[in-house]
Formats: sequence, structure tokens, C-alpha cells
Amino acid sequence: MSELISRLQQSFRPDQLLIDPIERMIYEADGYLIARQIPSVVVFPESTGQVSELMQIATTHNVAVVPRGAGTSLAGGCLAIDEAVVVCLTRMQQILEIDLENRFAIVEAGVVNQQLNAALTGTGFHFAPDPSSAGASTIGGNVATNAGGPHTLKYGVTSNHVLGLEVVLPAGEVVTLGGNHSEQFDCDWPGLFVGSEGTFGLCTKATVRLTRAAPAVATRLAVFATLDDAVSTVSAIISAAIIPAALELMDQGMLRAVEQRYGHGLPTDAGAVLIIEVDGLSEVTEREITLIDRMCEQGKSVEIRKAETPEERISLWKCRKQAFGAIGSISTSFITQDGVVPRTRLPELLREVMRISAHYNIRILNVFHAGDGNIHPILLFDERNQQQVQAVLDASREILELCIDYGGTVTGEHGIGIEKLEFMTRMFNATDLEIFREIRSAFNPHLCTGRGKLIPSA
Repeated sequence: MSELISRLQQSFRPDQLLIDPIERMIYEADGYLIARQIPSVVVFPESTGQVSELMQIATTHNVAVVPRGAGTSLAGGCLAIDEAVVVCLTRMQQILEIDLENRFAIVEAGVVNQQLNAALTGTGFHFAPDPSSAGASTIGGNVATNAGGPHTLKYGVTSNHVLGLEVVLPAGEVVTLGGNHSEQFDCDWPGLFVGSEGTFGLCTKATVRLTRAAPAVATRLAVFATLDDAVSTVSAIISAAIIPAALELMDQGMLRAVEQRYGHGLPTDAGAVLIIEVDGLSEVTEREITLIDRMCEQGKSVEIRKAETPEERISLWKCRKQAFGAIGSISTSFITQDGVVPRTRLPELLREVMRISAHYNIRILNVFHAGDGNIHPILLFDERNQQQVQAVLDASREILELCIDYGGTVTGEHGIGIEKLEFMTRMFNATDLEIFREIRSAFNPHLCTGRGKLIPSA
């Protein structure tokens, strides 16, 4: 390892390297704090050329490399297995081009999601993917895990908005996948790469699709006495062939946590609330929101709060976006799960989640993308208590197994990382997994990147 560090010191400035063990400890984990491993060194490249050089050095020394953005990954995707080198891409944060006429932008991997949308303010366009961590998460990280967010229901996940990628392969070769046009006459290489969690190589630039802002938006917060009433209303809305831009659910525990921390005036005696948003042409938006209001009333909603101004809309969304930040005031540690089930199975699954909570004596809060069945149970615990840690791991496993049993999957947007490797053999057969390994080998024959992530070892 000393030879590797010596070689890196020849190619990178001192301020681009973290070698001191105390400084490296900051990068021992991502948002999945149960698993930790201090990297052998942390490198901060500032250009594609430097990433390429770094990959060549790591390959020569047969050292694993782990790409990292803001570290908001929730499945251990940034964990430095085998004391890997962590490549932190946050200094590559330039917005290189915005082409409104052709509706695309070219950005470096370290550009924060919200940073791009701030640059688009006033243009009439936006970058549609909006993970809840959009104020911190990088577009490179969004690409790695195929991130979604509240508006996934209508606008789709990251892969639906990536036109092209610049990628550094493990041997240091720089390749371009796709381009800046919606109509590609080649294989969908960007579609293959998005969601690969660093197992193919490192994304250094992305060409992303820009979406025109809707002329009209209507936002509601519908209050329900019970969780079942809220979930049943979700099914009713979707069954009516209405696809809202967003359809989010927060249960009573989550409402109380957010209100305690931020004081938005949320109804803490409610069983659950739905945050509902529709957008589009004015006439269509008005018709759809009127129907949704009626379905909420028929679904036993006890109150409907309407956002009449842009400021009120922003305030309603703050309630949802600040949900995870509120947890810190009520628990020292938490894990956020990320399963998907058919919408019709949501009531059944949530009852099972509450049963699991009682069985393991673990408090679980719920905030999730109800419209597409993407649940996010938040399990609270004290990581200093090993019994609670084990209980959380066992409860998480049981919840994810139920997602599979109900015809769903174990991730909607957080990725597999290291946390969910064991479920890959349940979701895919041996032939499927071998095909996955062969595809990975075409990009990454020596497992220099993504080692121990996403695809289980043979």
C-alpha cells in the first residue's frame, strides 16, 4: 500500500489526498451507517484525465476503487471493501453546457442535483429526477443507483433522463456512451450503465434531458384519520387512470417527528397524510385535482389543505423533504429501507411492517412514494446497543422478504450495494446472475471497481 500512496503523491497535490487515518475515517461509511470500513486513501480528482490516471495507478497495483459523491447512498454502495481507494468526485462540479433549444445539459459527476435546477431557474425547464436528498446528492450518484424521488410516478427515474455518459473504465480508458439526442440509433449503453453502482466504471460526465416546466401545478395535503384510509385513497386515484406528478404518504410517527423538529403546523393526531401534486395544462390540471379532491373526501379524508400560492406549495413540500432530517431529534441512528410492492398490496404490507415493529420492539416510521408502491420504512435504533442493531437487521430482512413474496423487489431507488446482496439470489436464478457477471466482466474483468457490490460472487 505504501507504494500505491507514493505513486499517488507523485500525480496528485497534497490537498487532493487524504492519507491520515483520522481524516480517512470520515469516509468509512455512507448513509448505511451499520457497515463501516476505513479506505486506504481518499482521492479528490478534478478532471476526467485525473480519474483516468488514478484508475491506471489502481489497476497497476491491483487495488480496488470505490466511487463516491456526497455519500448519501443508503445501501453501503460507498463502502471501501478490501481497504479500497475511495474516489470522491465532488470537486468535479461544473455545469459544462445548457442547451435549451435541444433540451439537454452536460454536467460533471459532482454537480449536486439541486445545483442544476438552480441554474435552470427562470428558463422554463428543469431536471425532473428529484431524490429527497436532492440538496446534497450528486448527479453521478443518481446515475450510479438510478435514483428516483417523489416525482418518479409521472416523470420516471434517472435512467429516463440520461442521454449520454462519459465513463472511465477500470483500466483508465475514457469512453462515451450515448450522446445528446433522444433518438439513438445504437444500443442503449447509457441505459445499461445507469444503476450499475460503480461495477462497470466511473461516470465523470452526464448529458441529461431537460424537461419543460408544466404551465399549471396543483398541490394538496390530504389528512386521514387512519393509515388504511390514506392507502386506499392512493389505490382509488391510480385506479381512476389519473397519474399525479407525485403521491407521497407520511404516517403519524413521521408527522410527529417532522412537527417536533420543524413546526410546520402538521396534524400530529392524524393517522397519515398524502401529499398530492398534479401538473400539466391548466384545464387538465384543474379537472384532475377536482377529481382527486372528491376521491379524498370519499376516502374519508378529514381535511384537505390546498396550496394556493407557490410559497404555500414550497411549504408543503418542505414537510416531505425534511422528513429524514427530523429523525435526528428523536433517534441516535436509523436505517431507511427501500422496497417495492404492487400498490394493491400496500395496506397488507404496512400492517406487516407494524407487526414487525412490535415483534422486534423497534420503532418504525413510514414515509414513501405511495403512488408507485415504493416504501421507505425508517427503523430507529441506538447503534451502541448491539441487540438493537441485530434487531434492526432482522426486521429489515423480514420486510424485504415480504416485498419479494408480495410480487415486488428489494429496491426502488437506493440500489443493492452491500446491504441487499443476499436477496439477489432470491430475485434472480443462477443463469440470470451468470449473465450479469459476464456483462460486468466485459467492462470490468478484474473487479477493480464495485468489488463486493450489487452482484454476488459466484
